[in-house]
Amino acid sequence: MGQTLAEKIISKHAGHDVKAGELVIADVDVTAVQDGTGPLTVQEFKKLGIPKLKNPERSILFIDHASPSPRKELSNTHTVLREFSKEYGAVLSDVGAGVCHQRLIETFVNPGEILVGADSHTCTSGALGAFATGMGSTDIAVAMALGKTWLKVPSTFKIEVSGKFKKGICSKDLMLYLIGLIGADGATYKALEFCGDTIDNMSMSERFTLANMAVEAGAKCGLFVADEKTKAFLKSRGREDKFVSIRPDADAVYERVIKINAEDVPHTVSCPHTVDNTKTVDELKDVKVDQVFIGTCTNGRIEDLRIAAEILDGKTVNPDVRLLICPASKDVYLQALDEGLITTFVKANAAILPPGCGPCVGVHAGTLADGEVCLATQNRNFQGRMGNTKGFIYLASPYVAAYTALRGYICAE
Repeated sequence: MGQTLAEKIISKHAGHDVKAGELVIADVDVTAVQDGTGPLTVQEFKKLGIPKLKNPERSILFIDHASPSPRKELSNTHTVLREFSKEYGAVLSDVGAGVCHQRLIETFVNPGEILVGADSHTCTSGALGAFATGMGSTDIAVAMALGKTWLKVPSTFKIEVSGKFKKGICSKDLMLYLIGLIGADGATYKALEFCGDTIDNMSMSERFTLANMAVEAGAKCGLFVADEKTKAFLKSRGREDKFVSIRPDADAVYERVIKINAEDVPHTVSCPHTVDNTKTVDELKDVKVDQVFIGTCTNGRIEDLRIAAEILDGKTVNPDVRLLICPASKDVYLQALDEGLITTFVKANAAILPPGCGPCVGVHAGTLADGEVCLATQNRNFQGRMGNTKGFIYLASPYVAAYTALRGYICAE
């Protein structure tokens, strides 16, 4: 019986062939925490009484959620992570370096590896052909100490996408369309394995967006075959030697196969307050917005900023709209500066935020007022997500976000 991508990667790390539903102990290549989850991980690690990290150079502590800190309580938690990194030799990614998931794909994770992180969107690295998944802080503490974790091998949904998108349609539209189709819990503890000629033709940036939001359908991970585009991305990051190609077997067993024609995917928006509450842009043209946010680990990459800048070039944001731009990492920020994108945004009256999570988590930078509406390129629109339970969040692609910022209402032209 053949194996899926998830089964193949886990088999390599468990030391024997595995199948869906099996409980295994697997070796871990990379562990990660962020400033919201990291302090608890540090606390639990120290309770274990183990004097050192199993793999300190691949144990990463990110300060990105409150970056820079808006209040003393959060500043104190940052100190915990900084001191732990010095004491145990862990890698620290400090204020301004960027969102953990973007930094992980840029620098730390490679095809065929297992990454576990104390953040649900750790699945982003699955676009590199790695088994990447989020776990609780205590689980990560154990993985940091032992270099191993336990998990149940997930069964797999095969997501086969064929054809070409219509003009202006992004992979974000595809993912929102898929989540609307199967529901926010439609793939709970499944692996989503993306394939088809549409996927083959996607850039790595587009694939990262799909993998990032796999968890919004309840999935354990989102996986892609590592191909020549993956190899080129690794080369651009100085890691070409880390490339390995892992493919599912032709006779792999899938729990479900979902086929999507790319031409059928419209400009799709998630409406408050759940990601699977999806509608087309055309159904939402009466929705006026107060704030537009372009950034995050979902759509804060250079390709996303280019899409927005092309639409905004020579124009100004609607006077009733605040446009916030937040590059996903320092490297993205520097490239956006080199390409003149930041100048375009500033001339359009956008506000530029430092690399990090920004308004997405609602602790600083862009908190909504009562009754305000925000259209964002982030991955979640739960009630209170942007710091106010009386705010309303719509999710969309950077293409839709840019046009919405210009018009003052949800639109794609």
